[in-house]
Amino acid sequence: MKLPRRKFLHLAAGAAALPAVSRIARAQTYPARPVHLIVGLPAGSTPDILARLVGQSLSERLGQQFVIENRPGAGGNLGTEVAVRAPPDGYTLLLVLSAYAVNATLYDKLSFNFLRDIAPVASIADTPFVIVVNPSVPTKTIPEFIAYAKANPGKLNMASSGNGTAPHVFGELFKMMTGVDLVHVPYRGSFWPDLLGGSVQVAFSPIVSSIDYIRTGKLRALAVTTAMRQEVLSDIPTVADFVPGYEASAVNGIGAPRATPTEIVDKLNKEINAGLADPELRARLADIGASVLVGSPADYGKLIAAETEKWAKVIKFANIKPD
Repeated sequence: MKLPRRKFLHLAAGAAALPAVSRIARAQTYPARPVHLIVGLPAGSTPDILARLVGQSLSERLGQQFVIENRPGAGGNLGTEVAVRAPPDGYTLLLVLSAYAVNATLYDKLSFNFLRDIAPVASIADTPFVIVVNPSVPTKTIPEFIAYAKANPGKLNMASSGNGTAPHVFGELFKMMTGVDLVHVPYRGSFWPDLLGGSVQVAFSPIVSSIDYIRTGKLRALAVTTAMRQEVLSDIPTVADFVPGYEASAVNGIGAPRATPTEIVDKLNKEINAGLADPELRARLADIGASVLVGSPADYGKLIAAETEKWAKVIKFANIKPD
């Protein structure tokens, strides 16, 4: 039986609209069951605490439990691989660590391409760092430190928590931009006893980890690594005040498997940003040294791409290899 042309076109248009209606309906009912948020670090780490705070906020706002699933190992790559292989339905999310922008170049043989395989959902917060020195170092400013390091090449030891970690690459960026010679000393455990004791003399550290040592005079703060001064260290300048263009902070956010429906990504972004506007959540993030960072999925995608490009240059310059 032949259909009249008008009826045929009407039915065809209706059929074409079904996928869009289905996607919208799916986003409206999402989430209908618990959502797993993968964290590529052990429980109790600062990013893990951040994930739990945001997960709790999303649970309250969306009426479903957001379960934190810790998958540590290989610098966070194990957790990323789990997320990449998960169905793109919004029920598996990934806490995106700043390390992932480094790992893209640091590791030669990953089974995934982070920029291609993870869809950016929302930025959450960045963690500001500060350059601290043992009081035995006779410098109080960045210009003095640069001059002293150049006059004493290879005599200042720079502590980090391992090859390719934020304290390491932040220091290597500083070396690349200033031409100073600092000897990198990676630690598998805590470097604080040696830094406080003076066997290593400088570190690029999260402010929250070093603030008490700075306040008690056990360490001297030279500059914060962020583009703007930090309220908690309002009298300390930025590195960029003396080294134009220097900026480094640990940025964390939420990602999802590639091909996760746009409607679900947008819904999550909206709810995450709304949660981050809550003064109580902002205060709790500040307690762990994190500054709220909001934006659209596209904004976050651009940030991840820019960070990946920046740290690729540093890793190649310093010839950094994974532990």
